[in-house]
Amino acid sequence: QVALVESGGGSVQAGGSLRLSCAYSGRAFVSYSFGWFRQAPGKEREFVALIGWSSSATRYADSVVGRFTISRDNDKNTVDLQMNTLKPEDTGVYFCAASPVQSEDSRTYFSWGQGTQVTVSS
Repeated sequence: QVALVESGGGSVQAGGSLRLSCAYSGRAFVSYSFGWFRQAPGKEREFVALIGWSSSATRYADSVVGRFTISRDNDKNTVDLQMNTLKPEDTGVYFCAASPVQSEDSRTYFSWGQGTQVTVSS
């Protein structure tokens, strides 16, 4: 199994930036896709971005395209999410997860981190 730990969350003013990092254990799992999801209070968990094993395949939610960038370093065992031009609606708990396929469906992900809080004030 893959153990995931997110970091980098915090509070920022609208228009600011944050960089989230997800560290995963187990080098044998570099072949899996990784995704970022977020959950706002009172709402369902939603897809944010994903990246394939080769790093050449990426996908973003319409609400974040052009502002967020997902990347991975298979040597360091990390998956990052650079978030620019943040908006108050980006507020939520952000989760990193691993999946055997490239999918926006959270049900395909078998391992999840504990999450890190991101708060964007207007």
